[in-house]
Amino acid sequence: MPEVRQEVEDRLADLGEFIRSQRESTRLSVRRLAELAEVSNPYLSQIERGLRKPSADILQQIAKALKISAESLYVKAGILEPDGDEPSVVDAVRRDPHLDAAQKETLLRVYESLLAQAAHGDRDNDR
Repeated sequence: MPEVRQEVEDRLADLGEFIRSQRESTRLSVRRLAELAEVSNPYLSQIERGLRKPSADILQQIAKALKISAESLYVKAGILEPDGDEPSVVDAVRRDPHLDAAQKETLLRVYESLLAQAAHGDRDNDR
């Protein structure tokens, strides 16, 4: 059982570090991200330090405020399993050194729009 607890603690620390790095790369303060995500400043700080486990809804709010994929936060939090060994499109775009922040944001918006269209098309096909 201690191994499972350590794994959860490590995952929360990784999640918090990821959120902090995304916040810093977008040049947002903890206070500003908390406002955008509609969570309290202390709560966000605790998440970033790996002290609190946010719900899927809170992660979605943070992802929206950071303009990143909620799925990437769900995977970091252990809510979703990663899609195999391949890096996600979102991760690849975020790591691309040839794109500036605005270009990455634009590309990710287009990608998420296409995913939404594809999901909508899948629902239409199920009818």
